[in-house]
Amino acid sequence: MTVPPGRAEQNGTVARRHRNVAVTCAFVVVSMVGLSFAAVPLYRLYCQVTGYAGTTQKAEKSSDVVLDRAITMHFDANVAQDLAWRFEPVKRTMDVKIGETVLAFYRATNTSDEPLTGTAVFNVTPEAAGIHFNKIECFCFTEQTLEPGQTVDMPVSFFVDPAIVDDSDASYLSELTLSYTFYRKDEPVQNTGQNSSSVTRSDS
Repeated sequence: MTVPPGRAEQNGTVARRHRNVAVTCAFVVVSMVGLSFAAVPLYRLYCQVTGYAGTTQKAEKSSDVVLDRAITMHFDANVAQDLAWRFEPVKRTMDVKIGETVLAFYRATNTSDEPLTGTAVFNVTPEAAGIHFNKIECFCFTEQTLEPGQTVDMPVSFFVDPAIVDDSDASYLSELTLSYTFYRKDEPVQNTGQNSSSVTRSDS
């Protein structure tokens, strides 16, 4: 059966449209998959740059300026329920000068009869201070493995950026809280897990 020229041209146009729709759909699917993989690292980068949700900063060196103004630091410790560790700050409060590099310690003990590896998430509150809180070295930068019954003191070296006094959202702050939560290595980790029902405080 011979297809009239007009009908053949129409069929060809419809076929091209279907191909274009199929290609577009495939592109959208691939793009969405790519964005889903990129979402977490992009969100983490955004938090690190802006200090969003109290995300702290990482500094390569100490501040060149130390102000004659002190901030009281509070240290908070939490641990997931299925990680058999006791975790607490060695010193719960500390007065530090803005711009001064300070060394603080947290103490962890493996209370189980097997080696356990934990990874720590952290934040600073109030959240507005996150962009001004700089860590130079921290146990939270790497995973920590404790042998059965082992106790370790884990250091964090930090300073509060003098730029905080020029920040209208944070200049009034006189107290900050640095919080850590340890999770088992094989657990999914969220950035701020302190309020989760699966987390218990271990500094009481």
